[in-house]
Amino acid sequence: MEYKTEALVALSATLIIIFITIALIILFSVFQKRKNLLLQQKKEDKKKFEKEIAETQIEIREETLRNISWELHDNIGQLLTLAKIQLQNATPNNLHEVSETITKGLTEVRSLSKLINPEAIKNIDLMEAIELEIDRFNRMNFLKASLQVSGEKQKINKKSSIIIFRILQEFFSNTIKHSKAKKLDIKVLFDKNVLDITVSDDGIGFIPVNNKNSGIGIENIKTRAKLIGAKAIFKSELNQGTSLNITYKL
Repeated sequence: MEYKTEALVALSATLIIIFITIALIILFSVFQKRKNLLLQQKKEDKKKFEKEIAETQIEIREETLRNISWELHDNIGQLLTLAKIQLQNATPNNLHEVSETITKGLTEVRSLSKLINPEAIKNIDLMEAIELEIDRFNRMNFLKASLQVSGEKQKINKKSSIIIFRILQEFFSNTIKHSKAKKLDIKVLFDKNVLDITVSDDGIGFIPVNNKNSGIGIENIKTRAKLIGAKAIFKSELNQGTSLNITYKL
């Protein structure tokens, strides 16, 4: 009887050990599978992010080239034409006017050279890029643009800067093309570890339909903001202008 009891205990212990071993193997397999899935997902997310960065750089370059084309035609072209007319009618008393016009033209060319530099797009400095855009708007008399920066300036990740600038560039473009605005205000706040940017115009505004608008590309902007962990919030009313707020943790 005692032998049978010992044999039963030994069998039970063996079965328990086997059960625990099998359970551990299953748990380990599940853990490894989940780990591999997470690693694969991480690789895919990184690949997707890098692809988005590359596409965004291309979009910035294309938008910049369009802007340069406008400036060459509407600004520098007019300055050169004016300089030609002034030279044709030059006298000793008005030669300084010719000099001033040519100097202004050279200044405009230098500004364009900053915009077209591929390295400037690749290693974009967000604040400098915003300032260049503001200067361009005022120089071309598209509208009256202003920039207000408060707080202690902090370093912004280069790839995040590219995404944020493209979001702003898209807003700027739609303001110029569709809003009929006369003013564009940009407020940048560095608050501890948070970058807060608010852009607003005094244009005709719009009523979002299902959070989508073909002109403003709201969903596209929000999707890009999510890529870098930022939030993009639109506000707009008919005849009350449009605003965009971006918050990004530094």
